[in-house]
Amino acid sequence: MKNNVFILCLFITFSLVGQRVYHKSFYENGTLKEEGWLEKNKKIDYWIFYYKNGNKKKEGRFKKNIPVKYWYFYRENSSKEKEGHFVNGIRNKWWVLYSNKGNVYQKCQIKNNKKNGYCLLYEKHKLTKAIKFIKGIKLKEWNNLSSFAKENSLNDLK
Repeated sequence: MKNNVFILCLFITFSLVGQRVYHKSFYENGTLKEEGWLEKNKKIDYWIFYYKNGNKKKEGRFKKNIPVKYWYFYRENSSKEKEGHFVNGIRNKWWVLYSNKGNVYQKCQIKNNKKNGYCLLYEKHKLTKAIKFIKGIKLKEWNNLSSFAKENSLNDLK
């Protein structure tokens, strides 16, 4: 009988170790700092992080403590700062940057944390400039969007 109880306790302990747990941590002032899912003490699935004032700081998905998929970042006043894709913890694909007023001012193709492809710059909701980068190095800039369209394939913007 004692062996059965011991085995049952051991089984329950191992079962709990692999379970998903919803985690919350708080700042010293009692406001929520972060919340999301843990599995084997690693961040998984969707997480939200907060500033001390209670506003969102960033939110996105984790896979074994590594940021993946689409993330959103906010300023302390709650306005959007940027958003984009992570692949295995590294910024990749398209990233969008926002001005302090909440307007899109830049959309850039990123590869391995560096501008790689096109950056489209906006002023007052209008596309004003395009710049091409390779591995973070600026290759060419277009201030005239018709010349940009003539020299480039719009398929490159996918």
